[in-house]
Amino acid sequence: MRKIKKVHKAISAPIADLVTYRALPTQSVNYIDPFLFLNHHGPQVYKPNNQGLPFGPHPHRGFETLTFILDGDIMHQDTGGGKDVIEAGGVQWMTAGSGLIHAEVSSEKFKQEGGQMEILQLWFNLPAKYKMTKPNYIGLQKDKIPVATQDSGKVKVNAVSGDWGNIRGPIPSLSDIHMASIELQQGGTFTTSIAPERNIFFYVVRGTVKVNGENVQKLNLVEFANEGEELKVEATEDSYILLGHAKPFNEPVVSHGPFVMNTEQEIHEAFRDYQAGKMGSWAG
Repeated sequence: MRKIKKVHKAISAPIADLVTYRALPTQSVNYIDPFLFLNHHGPQVYKPNNQGLPFGPHPHRGFETLTFILDGDIMHQDTGGGKDVIEAGGVQWMTAGSGLIHAEVSSEKFKQEGGQMEILQLWFNLPAKYKMTKPNYIGLQKDKIPVATQDSGKVKVNAVSGDWGNIRGPIPSLSDIHMASIELQQGGTFTTSIAPERNIFFYVVRGTVKVNGENVQKLNLVEFANEGEELKVEATEDSYILLGHAKPFNEPVVSHGPFVMNTEQEIHEAFRDYQAGKMGSWAG
């Protein structure tokens, strides 16, 4: 079995009136190469006639974002031409690459009607050879995400990228990152095998699970050692987890706000390029 190194509790990091827990980075864990950052927004209820999500136009360069919409919706727009509204159960994968400006806000319908909201955003690093790749955006509604089942249907694996049993996630990853969300009914067991040289991303969104014999509650990130292959997850109550794995890049990580590069000089260049309009101009 894959050895557990440590379990890290997400910290409360509210953004205005948005309930937010940050699982990466925290004082106990910086990043798990190439997984850099995870913000867990919600769960919370928005009243009718609300302002919605507060993520107006801002730039990015040098990494990718994967957003899981569990409840509510996200209206995405970017200077690369991407424009979309993704609803509950869907995902958004954006490759910032050489740089763009984007906004992630709530739809007019959600702002008018309100409702339950829970959203998670994960950042992946890009290796140096792809830092300046052309930006790209893919949005998938729930019905476009293939599902594999285990344990007589008690476990549902929503495949986003990479191979998961006999299905493959629909989003191609430049860096061979395998990502899925996994829904487990109480008493359900999920098993998989992950090569020891690959780093694992494992976050419990809802519920409580026993992973390789250790109890892990919601809002906790499990850091694994690179020893062993087998992963066994048993749900002690209805649970929802994010699971991913990838080979580490083993490259320098220099980040400053919305940019993640390999050197300080590249960060300065990113700010200059943004200010010079090379990441596009925002029309709103």
